[in-house]
Amino acid sequence: MGIKTALPAAELGLYSLVLSGSLAYAGRGLLEASQGGAHRKAFRESVRPGWEYLGRKMDVADFEWVMWFTSFRNMIVFALSGHVLFAKLCTMVAPQLRSWMYAVYGVLAVVGTMGPWYLLLLLGHCVSLYVASLLGQPWLCLALGLASLASFKMDPLISWQYNFYLPFFFFGPIMTFDRFHAQVSQEPVRQEGELWRIRAQAGLSAAAIVAVDIFFHFFYILTIPSDLKFASRLPDSALAGLAYSNLVYDWVKAAVLFGVVNTVARLDHLDPPQPPKCITALYVFGETHFDRGINDWLCKYVYDHIGGDHSAVIPELAASVATFVVTTLWLGPCDIVYLWSVLNCFGLNFELWVQKLAEHGPLAQFEQARLSEQMSRRVRALCGAVNFWAIIMYNLVSLNSLEFTELVARRLILTGFPQTTLAILFVTYCGVQLVKERERTLALEEEQRKDKEKPE
Repeated sequence: MGIKTALPAAELGLYSLVLSGSLAYAGRGLLEASQGGAHRKAFRESVRPGWEYLGRKMDVADFEWVMWFTSFRNMIVFALSGHVLFAKLCTMVAPQLRSWMYAVYGVLAVVGTMGPWYLLLLLGHCVSLYVASLLGQPWLCLALGLASLASFKMDPLISWQYNFYLPFFFFGPIMTFDRFHAQVSQEPVRQEGELWRIRAQAGLSAAAIVAVDIFFHFFYILTIPSDLKFASRLPDSALAGLAYSNLVYDWVKAAVLFGVVNTVARLDHLDPPQPPKCITALYVFGETHFDRGINDWLCKYVYDHIGGDHSAVIPELAASVATFVVTTLWLGPCDIVYLWSVLNCFGLNFELWVQKLAEHGPLAQFEQARLSEQMSRRVRALCGAVNFWAIIMYNLVSLNSLEFTELVARRLILTGFPQTTLAILFVTYCGVQLVKERERTLALEEEQRKDKEKPE
């Protein structure tokens, strides 16, 4: 079954109607639950006064969002504005010194915000890795790299990375040194229409920040999961919407933070990693990553290096295990991270096993002989719907809690079977089909673009 297989327009219209109606229904349940629980004692710590003139409170359960956009907002705006100003002056006066300006300004910002001790520690890591690279011993580079990665998870160094290009330093995304060095060493040239795209991205990021602020005044999606007694009384549709919305919010947060940084980086004539792929479009474990920079690094130096072309089961297992070991060090070893890594590693490998089983033997023969391309797409979309909820459940463990994940799984799979289970599976199936249609459209557009570029 090719990606270009089309479905009837009426069928796609039905899928759109079902999906939009279901999301609206689940959203209504979440809105009513948020309004009903606003004054609960259990919500007191994370639901604070917001728009008092409208009588609305605000969900402030995500300390990271609150920290970046309230406590540290002015400092961030000041630091990034200064970076943009000095970078522009340096580009106009001495573009060949841009990299030095980035380093000097970044170092001064780190000293001002974190103190000289942090700077010395970060420089120590950088010097150690640089010396190891000069010795040309891969095992030494790997050992020092893993040791450095692990040490950054020791309090109070959690979440700080050693990259003195200021925008990437605080927010990410991760950009490998070879790409950064190659881009910053090039002569700064602005392509036609690039400034318009930068302004559009900046406007989109600002709009997303406002949208999240508005959303948290009406939907307490981060606080409700912490009160299991209250969450257990939600209707099945609202509970499913709550689980889904938590992952969507995590994607939005990453997209906003990376979007702000990418805007600044593009002003500096860099081509940073793209924002993460929308969680709604993820029905394959192989594409579930939020930081494309980290994903590129892991694929280049760990996953692809060990797994090769990823066609064999055993090398793929070894590659995925090694990848998640490094990821565990990156995230910070703890019980929840261990569980998250095991679940996602299993999901990635199980996906490969099923794919291999479907490509060879009786299943492949049955698909080719008995199923049309459209029916094959429908069957694959159904499998994608199951995969989609596996991705949600496996990642919900790290975003909320194991107890909340167990509650969602029990309600949607066990006590809600068969009505709730089949209904949610069908709604998800509709969503996967719409995502596949979008992928088909993009593939056709890419094919047309390549045809136009071919010489006559």
